[in-house]
Amino acid sequence: MSSLLTVLTISIRKLFHRPVHERNTNNETETTKICFTYLDQTGRSFSPVIKELHPELLLPVCVFYLILRGLDTIEDDTSIPLRTKEPLLRNFKDFLDQDGWTFTGNRPEEKDRDLLIHFDNVVTEFKIIKPSYQAIIKDITNQMGNGMADYARKAASNDAGIHTIKEYNLYCWYVAGIVGEGMTKLFVEAGLGDVSMIKNTHLYKSMGLFLQKNNIIRDVCEDFNDGRRFWPKEIWSKHVDHFEDLFKPENLELALHCSSEMILNALGHVIECLVYLEGLHEQSVFNFCAIPQTMALATLELCFRNPAMFKRNIKIFKADAFQLMLESSQDLLAVHKVFHRYVQKIQQKNSPKDPNFSNINAICEQVSTPTPGNQLSTDYSPSSDQDIYRNLFVTKCRNSRQHYWEAFECYQAASSGESVKQFEDCPHFNNDIYLCTRSGMACSSLLSS
Repeated sequence: MSSLLTVLTISIRKLFHRPVHERNTNNETETTKICFTYLDQTGRSFSPVIKELHPELLLPVCVFYLILRGLDTIEDDTSIPLRTKEPLLRNFKDFLDQDGWTFTGNRPEEKDRDLLIHFDNVVTEFKIIKPSYQAIIKDITNQMGNGMADYARKAASNDAGIHTIKEYNLYCWYVAGIVGEGMTKLFVEAGLGDVSMIKNTHLYKSMGLFLQKNNIIRDVCEDFNDGRRFWPKEIWSKHVDHFEDLFKPENLELALHCSSEMILNALGHVIECLVYLEGLHEQSVFNFCAIPQTMALATLELCFRNPAMFKRNIKIFKADAFQLMLESSQDLLAVHKVFHRYVQKIQQKNSPKDPNFSNINAICEQVSTPTPGNQLSTDYSPSSDQDIYRNLFVTKCRNSRQHYWEAFECYQAASSGESVKQFEDCPHFNNDIYLCTRSGMACSSLLSS
């Protein structure tokens, strides 16, 4: 029955989905076609949206993805000794300039090893994209490779785990968050994104961290079986004495509480992901960014209080994935509806016995509750003046995409200590401020003082 549903969903998508841009293979070289073949093989979720990108970014993003996939394939392979792995990771950016470079040292079962065996095709295509794109890709590859090498060295010194949430965020930044920086720079360089997007580092950082945290939560069983653990001790030690205790049947309830806290941590990035999406104007770029985010949230909902995640890898059904692609290829309101649907499902499964029951419900409410004019809601109690300004901006003050980034710059000026009046009088807000939540009341008090 599920296979029939998958076929029907795929058929419906093909019938009704009209890509913004279609890849034209007529003038592609043989190496270009090989690269797109590897894109299909290594990026099940990303390949469809990459292939519908604006022609200006189609090949650069395909090559960028394959380069980082190759880097990740080396980092993931625990059979490669540190003396070999570390220089590979740190020098990977330099291999992009070496004609014919390939790597054959992965273990046979490494799923993407074939990409590295034929990596010379990626090098060839990298060299023909614009120098400005090359510079961005090399910079991100360098930062990511060095970050991965640092953690590989840490793991080799019998300190394989991540201890604090701060370390967890830093690791996620190096292996995924930094990709958000690279993609944002490519959007801007291609003229498909406002230059102000580069300044708002916390927004694209949240985009990457949300995706990576989803992967780490979903892959906990596979990583544990491979001798690795990425869940921070600061979280899991609240629930069990030893990380391996999470996988013992007698500790199932404790394991579910732990996983729900991990998911709570990931959900903390959702609002900023939605704010980032608001600033994207070109439809194919919006789709490229929105679809992985909705799939990540759907995966977190699947993992939430699901005992199966401690026994095997779990994934959303292909039919659900295609449905999400359809829904997420529209606009921000449609994406917000998808987010609303999945956080509601999380709330329905939330257990009063869970230590984070109230916090999980609260953050789900923040994501799902619209404000007047279909704005996004971040109804939380601000802990600082900056939180007050930020909440006022994100929840109450956006009026149009045309003025979005100008308004955000005004918010930044105010929240960094400049004139409150400058923030209050910003023309892009049109004085249309709804002071109806707890944070709104706090803003009202602050602005009138």
